[in-house]
Amino acid sequence: MLAQMLAPAAVLIAWSLIMLVWMAATRLPAMGKAGGGLGNARPGGRGQDLEGVLPDKINWKAHNYAHLMEQPTLFYAVTIIITLLGASAFDVVAAWIYVALRIVHSVWQATVNVVKIRFLLFFLSSAALMYLAYRAIALTLFHDPSLAPA
Repeated sequence: MLAQMLAPAAVLIAWSLIMLVWMAATRLPAMGKAGGGLGNARPGGRGQDLEGVLPDKINWKAHNYAHLMEQPTLFYAVTIIITLLGASAFDVVAAWIYVALRIVHSVWQATVNVVKIRFLLFFLSSAALMYLAYRAIALTLFHDPSLAPA
C-alpha cells in the first residue's frame, strides 16, 4: 500500500504545478495588456497587488494556486503518516477522493467560480481530509511497535 497511498499526493503536487503554469499563462499576458508587465512591476510588488488591476477571471487561477499551497499541506503530512504506519484500502480511496475533489475545485474556481458550488467541493474534500486525519491519529496513538516492519 506504500505506493498506492503516496500516488494521490504525487498527483496533487503535479496538479499544483499545472495550476502554476495555467496561472502564469493567463496572468502574464493580462499584465502586459494592463501595461504592468514584469518589466514594469514595482519593487517588492506581490500578486495581491493585481487585485482590481486584472480582471477577476484572470486572478481566479492565482487564488486557486494559493489555496493549493494551504490546506493540501495537511494532506501531504497525513498521507506520509498513514503510509509509514500502514494504509488501508479505504485510506487510499479517501486520499483519491480528496485529490479528485481538489482538482474539480481548482477547475471550477479557475473557470466558473460560483461560490456555492466551490464551497460544497471544498467541504466535501475537507470531509475526506478529516477522515484521513482521524486515521493518522488512530494509527499513531494506537500503534503497536511489534507490528511495524523490520
